[in-house]
Amino acid sequence: MSLPDARNSAGTLRIAARLALLASLALASACSVRPLYSDGPVQAGVEAGAATQLASINIKPVSTRYGQEVRNHLIFMFNGGAGQQAAAPYTMDLAVTALNEAALLAQVTSKDDEPTSGTMTLSGVYVITDIKTGKRITAGKRSVSASFDRPRQEFARLRAERDAENRAARELAELLRLAIAQDMSKG
Repeated sequence: MSLPDARNSAGTLRIAARLALLASLALASACSVRPLYSDGPVQAGVEAGAATQLASINIKPVSTRYGQEVRNHLIFMFNGGAGQQAAAPYTMDLAVTALNEAALLAQVTSKDDEPTSGTMTLSGVYVITDIKTGKRITAGKRSVSASFDRPRQEFARLRAERDAENRAARELAELLRLAIAQDMSKG
């Protein structure tokens, strides 16, 4: 290869690199990245942030203690601790079920097998509805498990189960919040 040929190939390479850079800049300028929970300024043609949409959901009361735990955590997370709005455009039906299982059977004494650990599983099913139209906006289901020890003393066992319910309720509320925020941001 002679010297002029090498200069031409280097020039061609520079031109190709510049074109690739321009093409990538044009492609990147067409994309927009926005945090999921952002409440940045709403512009023409841009939906409100997920945090604003979450605050516009009223959660209906539930009948169980662990369901109420999940509901309370969701209300706190949706509204930043301010409570529900008086006239929100969306309503959420929430159903929470619990399953308490023995995870391990171990022989404590020579004659009886007692469970020594357990798993509390909470499952939450939600449906979000537009109040004006009655149209279902989104629905979903999430489950969370929390493990706990089962001591031989009855009160200690009951307290361990309750603590596992509370942990699972907090985790389930976090998962539901994330799922609902994703669904609401999709439109």
